[in-house]
Amino acid sequence: MKDILVPETSHILYNSDSRKMDELSDESVNLILTSPPYPMVEMWDNLFKSWDKNTKNALTKNLGNEAFEAMHLQLDKVWRECFRVLKEGGILLVNIGDATRSIGGEFGLFSNHSRILQACRNFGFSSLPDILWRKQTNSPTKFMGSGMFPVGAYVTYEHEYILVLRKGGLRKYSKSETEIRRNSAFFWEERNVWFSDVWDLKGERQIFKDVGASRERTAAFPLDFAYRLVNMFSIKGDAVLDPFLGTGTTSLAALLSSRNSIGYDVDQGILEIAKKKLLGAVNVSSKILQNRLQSHLDFILDRKKQKKEIAHKNKYYGFPVITSQETELTFELVDSSYESEHFSLKANYSRYNLQNSSKK
Repeated sequence: MKDILVPETSHILYNSDSRKMDELSDESVNLILTSPPYPMVEMWDNLFKSWDKNTKNALTKNLGNEAFEAMHLQLDKVWRECFRVLKEGGILLVNIGDATRSIGGEFGLFSNHSRILQACRNFGFSSLPDILWRKQTNSPTKFMGSGMFPVGAYVTYEHEYILVLRKGGLRKYSKSETEIRRNSAFFWEERNVWFSDVWDLKGERQIFKDVGASRERTAAFPLDFAYRLVNMFSIKGDAVLDPFLGTGTTSLAALLSSRNSIGYDVDQGILEIAKKKLLGAVNVSSKILQNRLQSHLDFILDRKKQKKEIAHKNKYYGFPVITSQETELTFELVDSSYESEHFSLKANYSRYNLQNSSKK
C-alpha cells in the first residue's frame, strides 16, 4: 500500500472569453464542469447580444427560434474548444436548464439541453447517462398559465440537466494514476446516492451589491453539487476546467478535493469574488470532511444495528467499509490557500485524520 498525499494544487483564473481558450494546450485537462449562460433566459440576453448581432436582430423581431439558434452557435464555439483541450477519456459535464419564454405573444419551451447534446455529439463527444437535477420551489405562485382551467395551464418546470459527455473511450490510467485512483475512491453509500439519475439539491441564488461585478446575478450551482461531480469524474491531482467560472464554485470544489483548476470569466469583478472564495477554502475543508466521515460512521453504526455484514476495513483510518475498493481511500485537509500571482492561487494539504473531526 502506497501512502499518496497531494502536496500542492494550482488554481488559475483567466479574465478572458472561453470561446477561444488560447492559454490551454490540446488535451491538457481531465474534467470540465460548467454551467453556461442559458439561451433564451432573459437575464443572459445582453451577453448573447454582445457576442453576436444576429441574436440582437432576432430578439428585436420576435423571432424566437432564430434567436435560440444564434445564441447556441456562440456556445458551440466553447464546446468545440472543450473538445480540443480535454484529454482522451476525459469528461465534460454541462449543467443546463431549458427555457420557457413568450416571444411575440407566443409561449413556448426552448430545449437547451437537447441542442447542446446534439452539438457536442457532432464535435465528437459520446453522450453518457445524464442526471436530472430537481430545483423544487415552494412558491405558491410558481404555476404558469390559466390556473385551474384547462387547457391553457403549463407544467411547472423545476428541473435542470447535468449532461455527461466523454471524449473517446474509457480513460486509461498509468501505474501512478492507478494508485492515486485508489486513494480517490468514495464510500459505497455515497456512490449509491451520487450515481442516481435524479438529484434533489437546492439551487443557489447570489446577488452582489458590494463588489465591482457587472452582472448582478449569476446562476451558481451549490458547492455540494460541484463537489460531488468533481469526486465522481476525476482523481486527485487532475486538472478541472470551468469555462464559465462565475463565482468559482467549480474551482473551490476542485481545491477541496485535491484537484487543480482553471476557470474563465469575462467579468473581472466576479473573478474577484471567485478568488475570495478560494482563499477561504481552509474554513470549508474541515467541515466538508467532518460531514463526510461522520455520515459514514453513522451509516456503519446503523448497519451494525441491523446486524448486516461489514467485511472490510479502511487501511488508513481503521473504520469499517463495505467494499475492498474503499480500503485505500484517504482525505486531505486544506492547510492553506494563497495567491501566488494575480488570479493564480496555490493550496497545500495534510492528511486528514479522525482527530480532526469534532465528532468521534
